[in-house]
Amino acid sequence: MKKLSMYCISMEPNHLKTIKELNYIPVGLGEKSFSKEWMKDNIGKNITFKNKYYGEYTFHYWFWKNYLGNTEDEWIGFCQYRKFWSLQNISKDLLSLPKLRNLALKEIPDEFNNYDVILGDSMSINNLKVMKFLKRGFKLIFKKPSYLFDKNKRNIKFHFDMWHGENYLSEAIKLLNNEDRENFNNFVNTNTSFNPHNMFICKSSSLLKRYYETVFDWLQRCENIFGFENLSGYGQTRIYGFLAERFMPYWFKKNAKVTTLPIIFYDIKKDFN
Repeated sequence: MKKLSMYCISMEPNHLKTIKELNYIPVGLGEKSFSKEWMKDNIGKNITFKNKYYGEYTFHYWFWKNYLGNTEDEWIGFCQYRKFWSLQNISKDLLSLPKLRNLALKEIPDEFNNYDVILGDSMSINNLKVMKFLKRGFKLIFKKPSYLFDKNKRNIKFHFDMWHGENYLSEAIKLLNNEDRENFNNFVNTNTSFNPHNMFICKSSSLLKRYYETVFDWLQRCENIFGFENLSGYGQTRIYGFLAERFMPYWFKKNAKVTTLPIIFYDIKKDFN
């Protein structure tokens, strides 16, 4: 059985004990003071100053540039302090910290060895409640009323435009190479679900390196166009992380053999309130 190294990202130093109890590797992001027991993205070659805009991808950049070469023949996974991998799907209302300790993924079953990548279960994005849908997507619906009546038209692109600003995704797609430009454009315009949360587990460091090379080259091109100064609100400010979130499942499905696992939701922060 291949070893699993799971990197758990948090912005709170007091999460250390809980993360280590899961036998995960603690990753500290943000400006708070983290002990030496944490991996941090602000040493070596880094873009930690972009965390506000890139989210967890500042750690992925650090991991790529400073640590990926140290990984062995192992599964490399990423989770967050409120989103965890599990073999069993369970509602967050039924979860407690003791249950999380039992349910959080500790090893990859042998039957997954035929796959290269594990993504989170697909999330449908066209089932918003009508009032929320109207509030968030009014401008888009006004331009194209069929969005209101045809759920199949509420695709990834529509969802992105609604939450993160119109046309950012379209402009970003233009910056991809020819093959990905066409294929990713088709992906976001024909799918009404995707594998979310920027979480994945990868069996090959060489495959992960290829992904990082592709996504960070693209994000830099996007940054050259969109910059930082004119981004407002959470949905736009962290746009580079959200662009990567949509691109990630597309890229792995195109370049690797992919399966899925549930992602369960438990915010370990509430145990420290």
